Amino acid sequence: MAKNRLAQEKSPYLLQHAENPVDWYPWSEEAFKKAAEEDKPVFLSIGYSTCHWCHVMEKESFMDEEAAQLLNDAFVCIKVDREERPDIDGIYMRVCQMLTGSGGWPLTIIMTPDKKPFFAGTYFPKESRFGRIGILELVPRIKEIWHTKRIEIIQSSNEIANAISSVSIDKNEEVFTEDTLHFAFREFQSKYDKQNGGFGSAPKFPSPHNIIFLLRYWKKTGKMEALNMVVNTLEQMRLGGIYDHAGFGFHRYSTDAQWLVPHFEKMLYDQALLSLAYIDAYQASGNNLFRKTAEEILEYVSRDMTSEDGAFYSAEDADSEGEEGKFYLWTEQEIDSIFTLQDSVLVKKIFNIKSEGNWIDPMGGSNNGTNILHLKDNYTNLSRQLNINEESLMQKVDTLRKKLYEVRKQRIHPYKDDKILTDWNGLMISAFARAVSVFNNEKYLNIAEKSLSFFLNTMMKPTGELLHRFRDDEAAISGFLDDYAFLVQALLDLFEASGKTYYLQQAVQLNSVMIDKFFDSQNGGFFFSPNDGEELISRQKEIYDGAIPSGNSVAIMNLLRLSKITGDNKFERMADSSMKPFVSQILNAPIYFSQFLSALSFAIGPSYEIVIVGDKSETIMEKMTNYINNTYVPHKVLIIKDQNDNLLEQLAPYTADMKLINGKPAVYICKNFMCNLPITEFDDLKNYIEITLAR
Repeated sequence: MAKNRLAQEKSPYLLQHAENPVDWYPWSEEAFKKAAEEDKPVFLSIGYSTCHWCHVMEKESFMDEEAAQLLNDAFVCIKVDREERPDIDGIYMRVCQMLTGSGGWPLTIIMTPDKKPFFAGTYFPKESRFGRIGILELVPRIKEIWHTKRIEIIQSSNEIANAISSVSIDKNEEVFTEDTLHFAFREFQSKYDKQNGGFGSAPKFPSPHNIIFLLRYWKKTGKMEALNMVVNTLEQMRLGGIYDHAGFGFHRYSTDAQWLVPHFEKMLYDQALLSLAYIDAYQASGNNLFRKTAEEILEYVSRDMTSEDGAFYSAEDADSEGEEGKFYLWTEQEIDSIFTLQDSVLVKKIFNIKSEGNWIDPMGGSNNGTNILHLKDNYTNLSRQLNINEESLMQKVDTLRKKLYEVRKQRIHPYKDDKILTDWNGLMISAFARAVSVFNNEKYLNIAEKSLSFFLNTMMKPTGELLHRFRDDEAAISGFLDDYAFLVQALLDLFEASGKTYYLQQAVQLNSVMIDKFFDSQNGGFFFSPNDGEELISRQKEIYDGAIPSGNSVAIMNLLRLSKITGDNKFERMADSSMKPFVSQILNAPIYFSQFLSALSFAIGPSYEIVIVGDKSETIMEKMTNYINNTYVPHKVLIIKDQNDNLLEQLAPYTADMKLINGKPAVYICKNFMCNLPITEFDDLKNYIEITLAR
């Protein structure tokens, strides 16, 4: 079969469409020039390689000769991978939401040759059905109005482009206070599902930054309800089918309110953010299931999603053999054939396997004889029900799970999107770094450092600028705000986990490049695309914390941490000015900005600077560090200082006077740069933290 222009691309998503009869172009000036010369509108289709409905639309419409012929005749057709070009996706998704009230992928935009949209939608079947217009009907309509109502189209596209590109400067004189946090908590209370955990109804997304904010809110206020919401939500998610009980890791979201039936794709950013949530929750609650879950997610990523260079792949598809979820489902007959009778009975009890199947297919509306592995209760209650010691039960389940995993390995695997994205990798490095601190596991440090080394050596230009995507030995696409903000965060997390000042130095330098390229010096906040990037119809400034937190939210938290670590208030001033453009938007509905709220909570304080001075190899030094790391104190920065660390003293001058005391390691605990007397005895440190920091 002949290939179109996408065959020359690196994106797995674009390559999936390289044999379509649609005459696809990648996003390029060549395509827009052709559209202008031939007086055709542009048909823009945006998706990603593990998107189920993207696959459906391709199979139904883009692989169909009749539909492709109509598209080629009426339009110049462009394909964009949203993960490669989140700047393009962000602009046109906003258009779709503005015009239709909703959005999603595949995203379909029809626009003029000068990139101004006049029509938007998502999935379109080949033929119209159930009130949804099909390609065969849509394309002739658009072609007709393009030729007969051009003036109206141009006017409409100009109005849409102006609405999208207009920069709203927030003149609201309201300010953020601690009341903002209380208001957000009340919103979470009102949406909380007491029975199943999580927020809202189906479909239900994990939204780990909501969990992280609620943990911080509990720590700040002592409201046990916030902690209970977190514990119940994380436990219900871990028990449900949204978790892969055989091979570990979380699926994208649950199609039902009970966390049972997932959308089966697995995204790297979900693994990173959920690891962070479970690590924090383990620290806060001491619940060993949360530690086990975090360790299992990290095992999945290191085992299945890591390249030879140490960088992390993007995603695994929901589909295999043309069916969503087939790789993950089990029949009772399979279970019986794998295990002895005794073990088969136990597996079916624990994971709720039924002969008729244990879930309702939302497409077919009935049981189909397959089962999603899930638990109905935690191990403590299960051990009572089965009359098995809890520890023995967990060991037995792990043995059974490994057998299921080995059998499943022989199946045809879902497609793996092996492109490497800087921003998502930054989140994953942070997760491994936090695991180093909390679990005191050097294995995680090696993984995090190897990955970070790849980005500093391969994805960073000599000028210090980042690239966004690596695949097939090619590093390409100028970095976006998220790439910088998430990698700065990773550097700070590794600095705190390892005590290596080099990572702080790199964080300061990369943060400086980010400010030069993205900061809005006139109105505050950070643009998503760089000041020397491709000129699109709009330069967006995003604060919404969606599937991943916004670059602005993370950048603000980074600035606050850098201010505390270095003692340089310029970072705090910039964080303050970066919050101001978003006051009205956030005060109107704070629940949608939970990563931002975590930064606001840190800014309001109280926050702590903890400096441990001494030889890292000394037993007492290690004991003190581990105790601090095992205590949930989210509003802190931790500096591990060798006695004569000249580089640290240059970056954080206030640490210069922090020395050993009578040759013994010392812990300096400061609150807003007012420091207590140094502590040299472990029992004194433990008492101080229990009384002051760990209330």
